[in-house]
Amino acid sequence: MKFGVVVFPGSNCDMDMIYVLEKIMKQDVVKLWHKDTNLKKVDFIILPGGFSYGDYLRSGAIAKFSPIMNEIIGFANSGGYVMGICNGFQILTESGLLPGALLHNTSHKFICKNTFLKVVSTNTVVTNKYNENPIKIPVAHAEGRFFANKETLNSLIKNDQILFKYCEKNGKITDQANPNGSEMNIAGICNKDRNVFGMMPHPERAADDSLKNQDGKLLFNSILNHIV
Repeated sequence: MKFGVVVFPGSNCDMDMIYVLEKIMKQDVVKLWHKDTNLKKVDFIILPGGFSYGDYLRSGAIAKFSPIMNEIIGFANSGGYVMGICNGFQILTESGLLPGALLHNTSHKFICKNTFLKVVSTNTVVTNKYNENPIKIPVAHAEGRFFANKETLNSLIKNDQILFKYCEKNGKITDQANPNGSEMNIAGICNKDRNVFGMMPHPERAADDSLKNQDGKLLFNSILNHIV
């Protein structure tokens, strides 16, 4: 399988993602520079974390105008698989490929820590290997508060588009487990067609046994389980 990892000025998790895909998952990976207009015949595109264009204006607000985004939007609208992690999630909402928005954390502070997630839907390409057990995935963001109006939230529920919610270690959904003030503790969603995915936590930082946490590796296993 061939993955494409998009690199914007300010991306800083691209090599982490490439390491996991190449060295751990043993897949073909190519870098896609933000000025590229050739997607190099990839099967799955990942927008990694970081600070694209320095997070000026809003996180992801400038990146959505990169030449490559026109190609990615066309790719996604044609059924191609696209996933955004952290800043990548922000770019996908700014580009209209995912609903809602990512706002400043309610604490107005940068948050970098492990969080526990409840897998809400296993009916997707990226979650099919998970079960009801909570998983531990780190976050690192200042603008990770998922926001959407009531109509959009109801649509996410109705269409089973909520992938992950922040939870306690035992799986209980509480306000205390919500690190950034996200509506309904939402940490990740997909689009209605179930081919575009976004999440704020970093699964690539929980996919190597040397880190004593492989909860994120199951996400990559899920992709390969579905597509390969």
